[in-house]
Amino acid sequence: MNGLKSNAVFVKSEALKQKPAKATSFGKVFTDYMYVREYKDGEWKQGRIAPFDALELLPCSSILHYGQGVFEGLKAYKDGDGTVRLFRARDNFKRMQTSCERLCMPAIDVEQAFAALYDLVDIERDWIPTDKGTSLYIRPFMFADDNSLGVHAAKNYKFIIMLSPSGAYYAHGFAPVALKVERNYVRASAGGTGAYKVIGNYSASIKAGETAVKEGYDQVLWLDGVHRKYVEEVGSMNIFFVIDGAVVTPELNGSILPGITRDSVIRILKSKNIPVEERKISIDEVLNGAKSGALTEVFGTGTAAVISPVDRLGDGGIDYAVGKKGEAGKIASMLLDELTGIQTGAIADKFGWVTVVDNGVIAANK
Repeated sequence: MNGLKSNAVFVKSEALKQKPAKATSFGKVFTDYMYVREYKDGEWKQGRIAPFDALELLPCSSILHYGQGVFEGLKAYKDGDGTVRLFRARDNFKRMQTSCERLCMPAIDVEQAFAALYDLVDIERDWIPTDKGTSLYIRPFMFADDNSLGVHAAKNYKFIIMLSPSGAYYAHGFAPVALKVERNYVRASAGGTGAYKVIGNYSASIKAGETAVKEGYDQVLWLDGVHRKYVEEVGSMNIFFVIDGAVVTPELNGSILPGITRDSVIRILKSKNIPVEERKISIDEVLNGAKSGALTEVFGTGTAAVISPVDRLGDGGIDYAVGKKGEAGKIASMLLDELTGIQTGAIADKFGWVTVVDNGVIAANK
């Protein structure tokens, strides 16, 4: 079939799925096709866009035993006119390269991966919802697939991109969440894998998250793994504080993920001449700011939620209010409007972050 920018083989589905009338909750429904590319004999083989289907793995597949796997998360959007936009996709693949290097996995070619994603989204554009707050969630991932139990870097890998239409993250409005300061468990330490999107980071964080929910909180506020003093991330997002009018976020230190949304937020704030500080910030400074009123806003940033405001911090059984209960702050609200406006085309993209996916011949003839 002609028209594929990635030179992938297109394997046509015998029967397409019934598309949902409305976008579903996150990660529950997947589109007709996925992109698959395999690494064997020291090289990447030709990729293919094929029907979404089960993967064949033997019980001795190395991913099941040693967790040599990485992933990314990003979104595509479609406006009322049918224009499809990708947001900072190349940056996600560049970050994936660093994750692969950290786990001794073969590097991906950023432009080749981007072309494959472009083709896949073009083919599946009819799956992209258009209601406010909805999107097509994109999950690229790679994992080791050696059929042996030796503890070493694998020689065989699979790189896959799958798509999932997702409903609005804020089903009940842009409502703030409550955070529990985690004093027991640690997300990551410098020298580990905290600065990379590797699969083990997320399984290790589940216990603390489950405990926080049982105690009446929504997410965990992680502290550093050495001093248990400095704030690092919130749940699986980056974290920001507004203190005395300046926006403060923990500096990247080798254990904090360099979030694409984090970087976007910093650049938007600087473009509006709003003071931004990337530095160490202790939990004592945060809690003292909450008590004195110097801390006026807290919010997390990430692909899924984009901006997640916070109105309560809990530490050792004591709760500290931030801003007005149940209300997002002015800066968090502005950032949500700016970012989603750029992503959906409602606001001009002066940063060059958006790629428009043209309606190609593959989409018309699939």
